[in-house]
Amino acid sequence: MPGVVRVVFMGTPSFALPVLDALNASENVRVCGVFTPPDRPGGRGRLPISPPVKIYALELGLEVHQPPTLRSQQAQTLLSSLKPDIIVVAAYGRFLPPPVLNLPPRGCLNLHPSLLPRHRGPSPVVTTILEGDYATGVSLMLLDEGMDTGPVIASRNHKVTGNETAEGLTGELFQIGAALLMENLVLWAQGLLTARPQDQNGATVTRKVEREDGQADWSLSALDLERRLRAYTPWPGLYSQWDGKLIKFLDVAAVSYEIDTELHDRKLPPGSVVRLAGPDPLGVVTGTGMLTLKTVQLEGRNSATAAEFLRGYAGFVGALL
Repeated sequence: MPGVVRVVFMGTPSFALPVLDALNASENVRVCGVFTPPDRPGGRGRLPISPPVKIYALELGLEVHQPPTLRSQQAQTLLSSLKPDIIVVAAYGRFLPPPVLNLPPRGCLNLHPSLLPRHRGPSPVVTTILEGDYATGVSLMLLDEGMDTGPVIASRNHKVTGNETAEGLTGELFQIGAALLMENLVLWAQGLLTARPQDQNGATVTRKVEREDGQADWSLSALDLERRLRAYTPWPGLYSQWDGKLIKFLDVAAVSYEIDTELHDRKLPPGSVVRLAGPDPLGVVTGTGMLTLKTVQLEGRNSATAAEFLRGYAGFVGALL
């Protein structure tokens, strides 16, 4: 396909901005339209809040469209009028119906933050952290009617250190994805690349994260709870209830009982708050090991280090969460 590649970009959150930026900066690409969901009311005043992709696209001088659905004839006619060679999707958050999938001559390409077919679905990065994966990556795929089931054009591995939050790792993966897209987009448009079908035997599917997932289950191991905090950052976090209020755990560390033989011998039930020696003086007994609390936030209060919190709420020690 000679000449400049006409691209319609579809995305929503700030994670998608590096992809839009890379497309807009390329001499071989013309972004002929940006699609993002409608503004939503938010904040105390319930004023309309624009998706980050809309704000950035307008700063770049790009044409922005916010149809409530892509299933309407109006939205599909609009898309057709833009005459895209390719539609590029990055964290758009909505399914593309068959008429949209079939509209551009070279299809609809999606950046998915996992190594497909592992972790298909809405929460690949969260699941990567929850399951303690040692490696992840980004897949550039051709969308079909399934949930992340289309053939893969290219992928790139990324090592997981074990310290990442979902927020930080997602940002890293979309930066990698932007580079991966630009290395392959024009070649794909020219028909010089072949997409390979996914191996269905290795497929796993993630589920949507719910607020209740952040409720601490103290029967789990300390390591699992520490992973949950990282996986659920920034939302829904890791939390419990104490004295009739919500208490959030903003920074924690999983350690073994061996840090304190006396605590180990007492065999306290999971959820028991204990006092520890050292700079982080609060811990919670779990199903296996101790979860050291480093930073906490009680409902209606500012966040505080464990030492600061203990000075104000000495009665927290001995509580059963």
